Amino acid sequence: SSQNLSEEFAEAARQLKKEAPRIQFGKIDVTHQHELRKEFNIQVFPTVKFFVNGSRDDPIDCKGVRKASTIITWLKRRTGPSTVLINSTDQVEAIIKADDLAVIGFFRELHNDSVEVFCETARDVPEMPFGMTASEDVCANYSIQRNSLVVFKKGKPVHNEVLEDGRQNKLGLTRLIKTFTLDLVTEYNTETSVKIFDVPVENHILLFTPTNSEMFSEIYDNYKSAAAEFRGKILFVLVDTNEARNGRIFEYFRIRDIDVPAVRILNLTSNAKYKMPADEVTKENLKEFCQSYLNGKAKQHLSSEEIPQDWDKMPVKVLVGKNFNSIIF
Repeated sequence: SSQNLSEEFAEAARQLKKEAPRIQFGKIDVTHQHELRKEFNIQVFPTVKFFVNGSRDDPIDCKGVRKASTIITWLKRRTGPSTVLINSTDQVEAIIKADDLAVIGFFRELHNDSVEVFCETARDVPEMPFGMTASEDVCANYSIQRNSLVVFKKGKPVHNEVLEDGRQNKLGLTRLIKTFTLDLVTEYNTETSVKIFDVPVENHILLFTPTNSEMFSEIYDNYKSAAAEFRGKILFVLVDTNEARNGRIFEYFRIRDIDVPAVRILNLTSNAKYKMPADEVTKENLKEFCQSYLNGKAKQHLSSEEIPQDWDKMPVKVLVGKNFNSIIF
């Protein structure tokens, strides 16, 4: 909420006043400042923007950053080095054991395109520490191929991404790394809903099922193994259909009791919904559905009644979702 972020923002300002007096903090109530709202195209609240070198052109959006500590890290990485340079295995151990999650880049040399993309990605993921090394000993100690980005969870490597020479897709890397702040499958509830929307992955797949059914553990295992394959591309969400507070989300997807278990994909940008064509929630069916969606082959799911048999009998035709496009357009 605005109130919450406002307090965290003020706390960040207090802490940085001594440490980095060059960084000035200000807040604007755009309900009274219509011109500013228009100039900076403020659509959602609250919005935080960072202005660099006194220019009001192209300020940097500070998205999904909600805590004072994260705001401070984000600003420090924008105004100074975004990663820690590592020369010893002890330094790696210190970083990967200090927090739940950490990201380390293992490189052949510290001046190439992959390093640049790694440092740019670090700026956009203030939630976790980033370190990089080109030390042969350190790379050999972890048996990691050079030019790799490794995500550590509780001190253990959980993901290894080889950075090809040349320009890597920074947005893709940012999305992938941010998904580690969530579980592989995130159960939808009031607490997690905010986190789900903070991770910049626009494709969400949702499994609607009662979590106390006999089939649940088998279905859930299948869902989880598909989630591992599409990490960073599609966010896997679980919706418990026994939880009354999830009623609004069933309505939005038009899910009825007889439909469950049901699987849908939602594209957050277009709000287009897609229904898994197969009924069985198997790993193969999930993989096929996700892949056809990513390849642009999945059919959009329009909630619709069946076409009435006598829709064409009268001068005024009866239209439902399923025949609307073909008749009208």
